[in-house]
Amino acid sequence: MTILPSIINWLNTKRLHQIDLFRRFPCEVQEESILNMIKKAQDTEFGKEYNFSEIKTVEQFQRNVPITNYEGLKPYVDKLREGAKDVLWPGETRWFAKSSGTTSDKSKFIPVSRTALDECHFRGGKDVLAIYTNLYPETNVFKGKGLTLGGSHQVDNFSNQSYYGDLSAILIENIPWWADFIRTPSQKVALIPEWEVKLEKLTEEALRENVTNIAGVPSWNLVMIKHILNFTGKDNLLEIWPNLELFTHGGVSFTPYREQFEKVIPSPNMHYMETYNASEGFFSIQDDPNSPDMLLMLDYGVFYEFIPIEEIGKPNPKVFTIADIEINKNYAIIITTNAGLWRYMIGDTVKFTSTFPHKIIITGRTKHFMNAFGEEIIIDNAEKALEIACKKTNATIADYTAAPIYMGDDAKGAHEWLIEFENEPDNLEYFTKALDIALCSINSDYEAKRYKGITLTEPVVRVLKPETFFNWMKSRGKLGGQNKVPRLSNTREYADALLKIISENENV
Repeated sequence: MTILPSIINWLNTKRLHQIDLFRRFPCEVQEESILNMIKKAQDTEFGKEYNFSEIKTVEQFQRNVPITNYEGLKPYVDKLREGAKDVLWPGETRWFAKSSGTTSDKSKFIPVSRTALDECHFRGGKDVLAIYTNLYPETNVFKGKGLTLGGSHQVDNFSNQSYYGDLSAILIENIPWWADFIRTPSQKVALIPEWEVKLEKLTEEALRENVTNIAGVPSWNLVMIKHILNFTGKDNLLEIWPNLELFTHGGVSFTPYREQFEKVIPSPNMHYMETYNASEGFFSIQDDPNSPDMLLMLDYGVFYEFIPIEEIGKPNPKVFTIADIEINKNYAIIITTNAGLWRYMIGDTVKFTSTFPHKIIITGRTKHFMNAFGEEIIIDNAEKALEIACKKTNATIADYTAAPIYMGDDAKGAHEWLIEFENEPDNLEYFTKALDIALCSINSDYEAKRYKGITLTEPVVRVLKPETFFNWMKSRGKLGGQNKVPRLSNTREYADALLKIISENENV
């Protein structure tokens, strides 16, 4: 194993020079990226429809090609899934990442080209380790294996030409052979579709390994960690894997989970790195352990555009490239990728914290917010307010969701927070007040609606029993992988479904 770190360090040095290049010349790298993609795709069905052969500038591309969503691309995706070639991207596309349904329960099948696998998804994973080893040169992360909790759905055959499944399952199916030397569990176990069976087999295999790093969604990894601790009877993971030093996380905010991870991995030498990756691509990596923002990776074959949040829904919204964005402003992301997603609105919102280099934080989703009364609460607001309330009341949150309580004939509106605590607050009433005050300090629109309780009354906090969210997600067939608990909703769909389950269990 001694030669492996040397080879990896040599490769990392070369890659770090390339990263430094797009840090210094971001606009040039992005322009080159989009023009190369347009040239490659000019003979595809989509390219011919939008006259790619005539496009020579970014401005021409923006005039020729409309902004779209999944419904707009679905007719092309359906053709690809039936085996048609040269539709959105040159050649055939055999792999489709099935959406976890974070925006709706309707399944989406995101095309994943071979080019996107190699130049975006796999490059992102390698860059995480390149950046990490640059930050911590004395690391021993390569002297053991990485534990990766894969998706809850294996790759399934749609037709003789195409396959679909969780992105994590697709990555495992296509990962280079040498990766098995540095990861666990085996491919066979990682692709088990039944969540509980996967946990049992994963535990058996992982306990035999020297695990130095873990990667995945915080919520599901915490479930896995607790299962392993219960199985072994140990108090923390360092008793099992003393060389554990890195958790690479993404998918949901790490803020509500940090305290729980620090309890089960009680080491000052444990490091946490956030990434922003999705079915549509790998987008950013935290490159400074002292700052929560992430470096936008500009040479993965992804071209970025941004719509100010207040422009969403307008007939001709203002659209900016990285050359024109402003820091501390909320934007919805539009991506064009080397998988054939052309000016695709992904549904996430971000803020830039800096330019040169371009760094972002994820602030929420275009459809996951509360604005039933004009208060415009986004996930970033919620996470910060909950963190403040928890600190004031010695609480720790396991999971939560929130929804509006609509105005009635004689009742004003409010927000209802359904929270499953790891450690319940010392005083629930004080927690509720602290949450309310924090939201007022963070969001002026919420503060205005709360003024003298004219529009909104104090929030309602309901404490849920342990594993309520787990059982709810299980009932929806959404255990593991990239499935996430919906944090905020502008309707009562999720909240009422949870409350119904709680009521049914109480009546049993």
